[in-house]
Amino acid sequence: MAKSSVCVDWLLQKGWGSTLAEQQGARLTLVEQLCALLREGIATGALKPGERLPATRDLMKGLDVSRNTALHAYEQLRVEGYLVSHVGSGTFVAQITPELLLRAPRASRASRMAAAPTPVRHREVVLSKGAQQVLAHASAADRQWGAFMPGVPDVSQFPRAVYARILNRLWRHAQPEMLTYDTAGGAQPLKQALVDYLRVARSVQCMPEQILITEGVHQAVDLTVRTLVDPEDFVWMEDPGYWGIANVLRMSPGVEVVGRAVDDEGITLDEQATPPKLICVTPSHQYPLGTVMSLARRKALLAYARKHGVWILEDDYDSEFRFASRPIPAMQGLEQDAPVIYIGTFSKTLFPGLRVGYMVLPPELVTPMRRMHAELYREGHVVTQLALAELIREGHYAAHIRKMRVLYGRRREWLRTLILRYLGEEFLIEPDSQAGLQLVLRLPDHFDDVQLAQTLQSRGVLGRPLSRYYRSPEPAKGLLLGYAAIPEDTMQSAFFILLQALKECGVKPGTRR
Repeated sequence: MAKSSVCVDWLLQKGWGSTLAEQQGARLTLVEQLCALLREGIATGALKPGERLPATRDLMKGLDVSRNTALHAYEQLRVEGYLVSHVGSGTFVAQITPELLLRAPRASRASRMAAAPTPVRHREVVLSKGAQQVLAHASAADRQWGAFMPGVPDVSQFPRAVYARILNRLWRHAQPEMLTYDTAGGAQPLKQALVDYLRVARSVQCMPEQILITEGVHQAVDLTVRTLVDPEDFVWMEDPGYWGIANVLRMSPGVEVVGRAVDDEGITLDEQATPPKLICVTPSHQYPLGTVMSLARRKALLAYARKHGVWILEDDYDSEFRFASRPIPAMQGLEQDAPVIYIGTFSKTLFPGLRVGYMVLPPELVTPMRRMHAELYREGHVVTQLALAELIREGHYAAHIRKMRVLYGRRREWLRTLILRYLGEEFLIEPDSQAGLQLVLRLPDHFDDVQLAQTLQSRGVLGRPLSRYYRSPEPAKGLLLGYAAIPEDTMQSAFFILLQALKECGVKPGTRR
């Protein structure tokens, strides 16, 4: 029916019901007008070969003509070879039309070149400075699945049957308020489910009204910067740090982004530097190196933020996937009334295409940031949020995380074994975090890890160059290797492709330095 309405709409837009006959210089009957328009639609490709046309009753109602007019027009075009009819199925555009049969033979290359029209001159496009910066540092890969794509979970393990059952039940009883814009910062059942889950799993202390549902971490960062940071303000981020946050900051005119080095305890502080307005950190599992911020550094960071009136943006990256100890509590719950905006996402625990994240806001930021979110992004996806709330409340979410923690732990150990066996321990950057969805392969300091990543991609193997995560002029070289989205039985063959590419570049075991 959707295709039928499109066909009728096209006929109306092309002049049906107006002075079409007069425009053509002759008095045409309604049948002739309808035939002429349908021929034009087929010849120009508006009506494609094999496309089903409206039933004559639908055409009659849509164009306000008699059914005989519709029947006669279809029959005339069927005789001419433009349409075909199948009893019980309907009327369709013919696969081969008269225009195709009468089309002139393909001209020779020389004649085509001689008759070639003058190329159209395209207008000059001037991108904004922010867009130029983002495109110059673009890191999103064309493919987002397979060996060794970092930061991507095994989406094939998602409990689709359970989720589909919940969604189907919600859609059957969907109310109008579930299908329109939302201005409350997200569905209340999901907020409550997150409060209960985060309190137990991450030691986050909050009330449901402090939860703001977003479309992932990028939107949460963008909202935070737009709400709190002015031009010429400073923003600190980890160096190396997540390129996604860096690109969001690049689109904020006038904001001064300062990379702060990461040591064994986390982001380093500088009391002598100009205090920033915002500090972006991944304390539970630093991205990309994987270190865990020490308790002493966390307390020092909180004390610094209180002293200088700074907000801390805590990205709780990969916190659920720890393989050797209990999850580390979030910094947000470490102190009462901490100046921390806590952000998380379902992208790693469920699947990235879900595009649902969340923020835990300090009480004084709840009202302005919720209103900003409603004004800038026009909230929605209420049905999806209600389904997630049930998934958490019924225990399916926690069960899925437990299952994936075991699976990812095995895959991590297998990839680690391959690196140690064929390259050596000096090639492995392995902090004591025992967490996450990727390992970092260390490479010689002079090595071009960007070129290596491009070579591997041409051979069907993915990985991210470590140097792209640095802001400093002398970045460390390496490759982020994700193990979550590749089964153990196929991991070795992909690793051998990586090993061969390294050998071709002159990298041998024991020669990192």
